Amino acid sequence: MKSPFGWSVAVRDPKGAIQFKTVRTKQPRPFFKLPVVRGVVALGQALRIGVKAIEYSGSVAYEEQDKPMSSWSVALSIGLAIVLAIGLFKFLPLLAATFLSTVSPQVASSSFLFNLVDGVVRVAVFLFYVFAIGLWKEMRRIYEYHGAEHKVIYAYEAGDELSVENALKYRPFHPRCGTSFLLIVMVISILIFMLIPQQWSFLEKLLARLALLPLLAGVAYETLKLSARMKNNALLGIIAAPGLLLQRLTVREPDTSQIEVALAALQQVIEIEGRPQETAETC
Repeated sequence: MKSPFGWSVAVRDPKGAIQFKTVRTKQPRPFFKLPVVRGVVALGQALRIGVKAIEYSGSVAYEEQDKPMSSWSVALSIGLAIVLAIGLFKFLPLLAATFLSTVSPQVASSSFLFNLVDGVVRVAVFLFYVFAIGLWKEMRRIYEYHGAEHKVIYAYEAGDELSVENALKYRPFHPRCGTSFLLIVMVISILIFMLIPQQWSFLEKLLARLALLPLLAGVAYETLKLSARMKNNALLGIIAAPGLLLQRLTVREPDTSQIEVALAALQQVIEIEGRPQETAETC
């Protein structure tokens, strides 16, 4: 769980007890709070916090075996994940669009059609990837914790007493979820990648796509925040709907023990910030 003032990760150890790692974060300078820029900052923070959370949870999970995850193991895993992500979601879609442009003059001459093909392939690969890893038993467990996180955030935002019973009555899908963010990124990329000249080489287009990632993340972040604040707006509701639908692949109904862990993490964040309820964030 994360707020503007800190973050906390709660982990159930092999003995059944819940352990915590709680960190207070420094406030960013005014420049880093500007629209679009703050989205890039948030993405960088999410990656950094994610690495620390994985390292901590691994050390707790392997406590009894006395084999905690080393920093090198975590770094190697993250590095391989980044390479895989670039290969699946950047290289492969661009390769498919480039191939199609060699057999279709319309795709070759139209920047919009070229990037539309690139975007459709990217979304298709992403959906297949999310569905495939969801078949893995351990990943389904993670999806259940994902649902627990959303339920307790709903209870918090509603002003309910933070309890398992109150969290259970809420749905496990949340409009500010990172899954929705990823889908928004992929849709917006179709438009932003049109800035790349059509006559550039494959390598130049690939490098340009990587260079435009900060802008893409910033715009997608603002879209996600706006859709969450104006959830009753019909147009923004349409924009947010695909992300909520996608969460049916990345979120599962949690059990009470998982909700207890999510509540514990949220309560730690509340304690370190002592701020009004609107400041809580999910995913």
